[in-house]
Amino acid sequence: MTATLTPQQLIHQLPKAELHVHIEGTFEPELMFAIAKRNQIDIPYQTIEDVKNAYNFHNLQSFLDIYYAGANVLVKQQDFYDLAWAYFEKCQADNVVHTEIFFDPQTHTERGVDFATCFQGLYQASLDAKAKMGITSHWILCFLRHLSEDSAFATLEQALPFKDNIIGVGLDSSEVGNPPAKFERVFAKARAFGFLTVAHAGEEGDPAYVWQALDLLKVNRIDHGVRSAEDDKLMQRLIAEQMPLTVCPLSNLKLKVVQDMGEHNIKTMLHQGVCVTVNSDDPAYFGGYMNDNFVAIEQALALSNDDIKQLAINSFNASFIDDDEKQHWISKIASL
Repeated sequence: MTATLTPQQLIHQLPKAELHVHIEGTFEPELMFAIAKRNQIDIPYQTIEDVKNAYNFHNLQSFLDIYYAGANVLVKQQDFYDLAWAYFEKCQADNVVHTEIFFDPQTHTERGVDFATCFQGLYQASLDAKAKMGITSHWILCFLRHLSEDSAFATLEQALPFKDNIIGVGLDSSEVGNPPAKFERVFAKARAFGFLTVAHAGEEGDPAYVWQALDLLKVNRIDHGVRSAEDDKLMQRLIAEQMPLTVCPLSNLKLKVVQDMGEHNIKTMLHQGVCVTVNSDDPAYFGGYMNDNFVAIEQALALSNDDIKQLAINSFNASFIDDDEKQHWISKIASL
């Protein structure tokens, strides 16, 4: 049957898991304006077009500046619900059947928004997405690495009442100058409470950041990790341990991690046996959700249908769902 499907038809039909998406990064300009108006909050843009024009980033920090400005309009539980619900609708359109979503509580608590207000809105949307769309999801709390270790410890404490509904902790925001080692003690405490762990490493930071995430934070997955290819010994370890990398191609292009999609190393790493996966990162800002990322690399790197299917299989193998669920979805992929 595979021969009858073009790569793009296959991409649209495949069930997929998304493992690297920031809910605040799914904030489309139209929804940002609507919530700003509802909450009577001024934003530094006059029109939706102004916002879109601002989405021309030259590096990670220039993106983060507008990312945090946009989040300022999120203040009520309904705002967070609406944000998450809009993302789940995108998942449904792209046949993303399972998603493991990052949220940044410090982005909101630093503005005086209660942890509970943020998380309860997000979590209710995920319950409704499962009931109405059949999409399953997990939530991963990310610490902002440009903030202090003390702030991360305080955020972990705030999360404990919701521990049963938060599967893991992660590490995001400005990578360079904020190595994983800065949060070794916080991650140890999180693991003691039973949280799984992931961390952004090897996007702007060099392979040493990936080593630290593995050895000091003891992560279950590496988020991004594309610069691991600069270190042969690290690559051997990633392959031997089948340590997943949650790669975000359009994000890498937009933030100049690669200058051209044809230079991206995801296909090379896939063929070397690395457990690479495709994800959208901050799709409202980077120009594409899950299928857009698949299409971009298929076109630039001439992926075969087998490559595309393996990337989808990897997404389930790298996920935090149970083995029976993994096999269910992998069987569906194999049947296409």
